[in-house]
Amino acid sequence: MEERKLPVGIQSFEQIVQDKYLLIDKTEYIYKLVHTGKPYFLSRPRRFGKSLLLSTMKAYWEGKRELFRGLAIERLEQDDPEAWQKYPVLYFDFNGNDYQERDSLESALNAKLMLWEEQYHTLTDAKLSLGDRFKRVLRAASEQTGKRCVVLVDEYDKPLLETMGNRELVEHNKAVFKGFFSSLKSEDAYIRFVFITGVTKFSKVSIFSDLNQLEDISFDDDYSGLCGITEEEMLAGFKPEIERMANERSITLEECIGKLRSTYDGYHFSADGVGVYNPYSLLSALQKRRFGNFWFETGTPAFLVHRLKEMDFDVRQFSEKTIESTETILSDYRADNPDPVPLLYQKGYLTVTDYDENGIYTLGFPNS
Repeated sequence: MEERKLPVGIQSFEQIVQDKYLLIDKTEYIYKLVHTGKPYFLSRPRRFGKSLLLSTMKAYWEGKRELFRGLAIERLEQDDPEAWQKYPVLYFDFNGNDYQERDSLESALNAKLMLWEEQYHTLTDAKLSLGDRFKRVLRAASEQTGKRCVVLVDEYDKPLLETMGNRELVEHNKAVFKGFFSSLKSEDAYIRFVFITGVTKFSKVSIFSDLNQLEDISFDDDYSGLCGITEEEMLAGFKPEIERMANERSITLEECIGKLRSTYDGYHFSADGVGVYNPYSLLSALQKRRFGNFWFETGTPAFLVHRLKEMDFDVRQFSEKTIESTETILSDYRADNPDPVPLLYQKGYLTVTDYDENGIYTLGFPNS
């Protein structure tokens, strides 16, 4: 059997489709998001497919219908005369920069603005604030294309997490963000859709507090499978790879599925939502045809180690008791918060294992 291509670590939807990698179809979720709301926020741990999700959204809003042949959203949009139009997409990806210097965030935002100012023929005015320049870009893009703008923000919190050892710089970057993204509310008439992702909530996403209509879907049952791979998706999409792995490990197909489930299917992000496999770990296991701690091997974030050391916290204590929390507590990550549970949950080191009618979540280690 010819070995199929698994998209391990690939975050570009266009590359996956054009280079014929295997793809889990999440476009039914995108259809629902597009047609039921406008500004969204989603928190998920690293390597759970947030960047691929936004890349898929970007291709959709750019009207690249040819990339969606055979996917759910093509069928769902087939009778909509307004579908597959090209919108101006303003895409922020905060993954690729180093934010250790005081002006690093401003430089990253300035570089984006200069590209869009050139594209939409607006003069760069150094006398204006970054936020005011962003407003001008939103207006110009909408007026010149006749379409309202789509704003996609990937890993918004990287400039904050990367500088956690410097409280002054964290507060500076939060202030920069707050001033910049306040444009999303004041220029609402020029905006069609907003989707923001990150690892942490930073106390209900305070930097977006002016965007008070922002819908947080991080705990929604309906979107619990938006990132990650469900068991149904795994069995439908990767059965030949599972069979090949079982043969190489000299175990039965059922044993292999059971081992994959017990090793990687340990994540729940809502009270009654579907469980998901960590996609990076699952795809790595199928590609290498062995079981390993692939997600953990990619490295524990330095800021997490720093915070736990600051707290003088021993994570082993969690193995000795039941951890209970609420959605409000799990959403509350602040630099000065002495409770490590929100941070460990949002980073993927704890997951929801149970929930009761009183709104209490029980947490535990994934795949423990």
